Amino acid sequence: MALADSYEEGGGGEGEGEDSADKETVGRPCGKRPCKMQAFRIWDINQKTFYLRNNQLVAGYLQGQNVYLEEKIDVVPIEPHALFLGIHGGKMCLSCVKTGDETRLQLEAVDITDLSKNKKQDERFTFIRSDSGPTTSFESAACRGWFLCTAMEADQPVSLTNKPNEDVMVTKFYFQEDE
Repeated sequence: MALADSYEEGGGGEGEGEDSADKETVGRPCGKRPCKMQAFRIWDINQKTFYLRNNQLVAGYLQGQNVYLEEKIDVVPIEPHALFLGIHGGKMCLSCVKTGDETRLQLEAVDITDLSKNKKQDERFTFIRSDSGPTTSFESAACRGWFLCTAMEADQPVSLTNKPNEDVMVTKFYFQEDE
């Protein structure tokens, strides 16, 4: 599709030594998949990790037997700093939705590999990644000026804020490829 056609990554021969099982592990276009979907660990600068509670993405301190609740973030890059974010193997995607005066983050049951940067309706799933030293922030491409954030208090929903420099919400995250 258009996403795979427009995604380019340097180098590599065309399909050398690949079979259909390898296609998800390579870093160049393959069919509908623009590149390898990668899993990342994400936690805010206050050490809160993401987990799912009642079908809502929440940030809190997971310890002991609860550490297994941590949600890995599935990422499909679509441009150098633009990406789709999902959970549950890319079957639930983060989106920015604006209804009237309200802008909110929501999880949608959409396969991350079916999204395309060339489809206007998929823009709500696109986030712009900005790195600043060891931390990363994520701005919505559909709702510019709105950033992924966590509350200062633990066990509150992950959301969006348009006031990234105020101390009421945390917009800086550690974002590390899961090994």
